[in-house]
Amino acid sequence: MGSKTQPSRAPLAMRRQFLGEAAGAAAGSSLATIFGPLPGVHAGASDTIRIGLVGCGGRGSGAAVQAMNADPGCKLVAMGDLFRDRLQSSRERLKALGGRRFDVPDDRCFIGFDAYRHVIDCADVVLLATPPGFRPQHFKAAVEAGKHSFLEITAGVDAPGVRTVLESAELARKKNLAVVSGFCWRYNFALRAAAERIHDGAIGELRALYATYYRGKLYHKYPGPRGPSMTELEWQIRDWYGYLWLSGDVTIVGSGGHSVDKMSWWLRDQMPTKAVAVGGRVVPIEGQNTFDHAFVAYEYASGIRGFLGCRSLAGCYNENADYVIGTKGICTIGRGRMPVIEGETNWRYQGPQNNMYQTEHDELFASIRAGKPINDGIRMAHTTLMALMGRMAAYTGREITWEQALGSQQKLVPDQLDWDTKIDTPPLAVPGTTTFS
Repeated sequence: MGSKTQPSRAPLAMRRQFLGEAAGAAAGSSLATIFGPLPGVHAGASDTIRIGLVGCGGRGSGAAVQAMNADPGCKLVAMGDLFRDRLQSSRERLKALGGRRFDVPDDRCFIGFDAYRHVIDCADVVLLATPPGFRPQHFKAAVEAGKHSFLEITAGVDAPGVRTVLESAELARKKNLAVVSGFCWRYNFALRAAAERIHDGAIGELRALYATYYRGKLYHKYPGPRGPSMTELEWQIRDWYGYLWLSGDVTIVGSGGHSVDKMSWWLRDQMPTKAVAVGGRVVPIEGQNTFDHAFVAYEYASGIRGFLGCRSLAGCYNENADYVIGTKGICTIGRGRMPVIEGETNWRYQGPQNNMYQTEHDELFASIRAGKPINDGIRMAHTTLMALMGRMAAYTGREITWEQALGSQQKLVPDQLDWDTKIDTPPLAVPGTTTFS
């Protein structure tokens, strides 16, 4: 992230209200307390795990709270962002919440396009929570520096980025580094129980999957009007939801990414062979070039079909649910408080509930303490590519195979960015006209 700074502005609206989550997170017990001396972190007599935060918006700030609560030996020691106002606002809140686990002096606050490198230098575990267009570059730097990492969704916005993440995930495995993904539903106790039931054959042989992510409007990320002094680049990064090179398409790849990660989970991470889709944009916004709705049909080698419906529009029916259809029953998730199976054998989850965002960090730090690091990297990259495959099918109107998606040469993110970089924003895709590359 160059060293040029920007004038202070109002902080961004938070995707998750981390102040509210912090109260629940604090009540969660940390698995890490049962382990002994810390292997695989910085040299020295102390067993403190130093945390660095890259991207100080709502999700990054929430992740920092959860990381500080995950282990009694954790300390947040460095923060970095493109924008000074966003870093300062986050820093004030994290200082109030972190107590003795917050240790971020002025000289470990970094602003600009190279901020992530300085944060990585200071930390043992790096939280990567910028817009996803930056994710492959930041993850690569963290792994090459030998640092454990938490990556918020998604892993990238194009196939070249996904290929970079796959390489970095493999290098992390070789270096025995932990990599935890923000595809958070796999850390939900109720869904883990449902997945176990599905895999044990409770609904028989799987025949079809249907996932919905119908939500309200996501027209803007930035909470106010564009200031007169904002350059086009600053505006796009602050208001990143609607720009393909930054979000990858927040409806199909961001929100829909969670849904397809669960679809993959039910099938033991079998990936689809091809996809077709429909989609478009109902509410045009000048300059934005992502869709606000899509419906993707995935086909698997076994003949199973998986269907993803996603929409981000005001005034419409909302639902975030999963329907797993088998020969002996249907597992439904998201239509009530708990997963249920109806069929030959009925079942409803009645076990403990958890804050899955906190559990991600509890298990990340516990795995580091145990010397048995979690590595979600390959799965995270494959889930991202599956979502991108749906976007490619929706944008072009073509059938897209897994091999085509992985081999795509469309590169959306510039190799080098500074405040003088001119972004060539492609027009909104037109299915049947937009070409696959």
